[in-house]
Amino acid sequence: MLRMSTLFLRTLREDPADAELPSHRLLVRAGFIRRVAPGIFTWLPLGYQVYRNVEGIVRDEMNAAGFQEVHFPALLPREPYELTNRWTEYGEGLFRLQDRKGADYLLGPTHEEMFTLLVKGEFSSYKDLPVSLYQIQAKYRDEARPRAGILRGREFVMKDSYSFDIDDAGLQISYDQHRDAYVSTFNRLGLEFVIVSAMSGAMGGSASEEFLAPTPVGEDSFVRCPSCAYAANVEAVQTVAPPNVDAANVAPAHIEQTPSSGTIQALVSFSNRDFAREDRPWSAADTLKNVLFMVSDPAGVTSALAIGVPGDREIDMKRLEAVLQPSQAKAFEDADFERYPDLVKGYIGPSALGEAHSSGVRYLVDPRVVQGSRWITGANESARHFYDYVAGRDFTADGFIDVADVREGDACPKCGTGLQIERGIEIGHIFQLGRKYAEAMGLKVLDEHGELVTVTMGSYGIGVSRAVGAIAEQSHDDKGLIWPRELAPADVHLVAAGKDDAIYLEAERIAEQLELQGIRVLYDDRTGVSPGVKFNDSELIGVPTIVIVGKKLGEGLVEIKDRRSGEREDVSVGELIERITLICAS
Repeated sequence: MLRMSTLFLRTLREDPADAELPSHRLLVRAGFIRRVAPGIFTWLPLGYQVYRNVEGIVRDEMNAAGFQEVHFPALLPREPYELTNRWTEYGEGLFRLQDRKGADYLLGPTHEEMFTLLVKGEFSSYKDLPVSLYQIQAKYRDEARPRAGILRGREFVMKDSYSFDIDDAGLQISYDQHRDAYVSTFNRLGLEFVIVSAMSGAMGGSASEEFLAPTPVGEDSFVRCPSCAYAANVEAVQTVAPPNVDAANVAPAHIEQTPSSGTIQALVSFSNRDFAREDRPWSAADTLKNVLFMVSDPAGVTSALAIGVPGDREIDMKRLEAVLQPSQAKAFEDADFERYPDLVKGYIGPSALGEAHSSGVRYLVDPRVVQGSRWITGANESARHFYDYVAGRDFTADGFIDVADVREGDACPKCGTGLQIERGIEIGHIFQLGRKYAEAMGLKVLDEHGELVTVTMGSYGIGVSRAVGAIAEQSHDDKGLIWPRELAPADVHLVAAGKDDAIYLEAERIAEQLELQGIRVLYDDRTGVSPGVKFNDSELIGVPTIVIVGKKLGEGLVEIKDRRSGEREDVSVGELIERITLICAS
């Protein structure tokens, strides 16, 4: 039994100053977590109980699926990460340190290398496979902007598992088994979730799906099609390119003076006034703007990249980062323009771009820039633009890049219906890694013909500590948290509300009887604390069933309140234990 008179707990009436999201505010106010440093938190008794309940469900489901638990250290040597080049590729996101002898170590952000080496050291035959191993352990990433409490921290707990198979058919089976286990896990956690197509990112690999918990304050944007099953993280959305255009009747390209055209809208207005087209008005979607970036690879080597997108679109930096990983991009600055004097800021066009051009700037365009499409674009001269500049006739890009912003109503790549955009929290991610890590680390086994073959791998992660935050984000109201019963720090929050000794004696008896029935009790036995404060705390903490022993005890009644629905009922003292037992079993 947890007694609030002795429990290490201090609830807060005011929101913490640095908390932006409801989950962060409420977990701090309810006394579940406390901030130690940016992105680093201590779990207090009630919060740690919820965390352990989540961890227990994750472990139960992994074991039920036949996966085996191991445990690696968090402090890892540099050498395995050199083999996969991730010592460099992780860039500034890695916590690096040295021991007293100057040897390099890191705090593990993820453990592909360790799992691969473990299996390499133990298995040598196809008869040993398939095998799936997992661990639940703290991870460390040097987030540039840790925020949202435990949803994005520098230290967090993750369940990461890895499958090892002899061939791709086996990998697909292992992938499907993990996918099914994840569905069972998140259902037990009481989370609403969506499975979306995703990018593999720094992990590498091919097939990749994210499990997202929908919430308006989520950091990840995703799309759903209302007509078919398509769903994808915004970074993984594929733009539906229009068909090629017959430009045989388009006039030759011509350069025109375009004064007062410093913005796309000003350019469109000017063009419709002075250079109207014959079929319809010009729109922002008819302009081709070219945005310049300096791209740095993990080794620090930089190069210029120009991206051409329709003028009614912006470049989505998250989509760009996902495509370029592990390299990073930043917009051109004045110093970068000085390095490329051929480029006229504000009026850059395809005529000055491309690896074959003297500028040498690589030029990639949006998929909407199809063969025969007709554009207004910069002439690389101050206050001058090309008109009727046709893709494939007047310019050719070095390739395509799909990084423009995705918008509500964009066509679904499967059925063409307008997409819906929502936000969510990533709670799980599964990858078909393939042979990237096995090849780098020499993980081979003998097949049935006695030939050495490279093992193929899958990688599967669940954010355990993040799941606590996601559940809090989905399960709260304006009064506090509302935990699903299996995750709550107790089944019943028993409140002794009053000053009479009889109330406390009866509440004590009820608490002991509930404990004998195997019902977990959080008993507010504090004296000198007003009933109002106790009621507020019970709603803030969020245990699913609240029992109040108070002024109605003289009538032989106690009150039961359902924290989620707010419904109340009076029950006789003699019937209470049976009634609570039924509620907790339902």
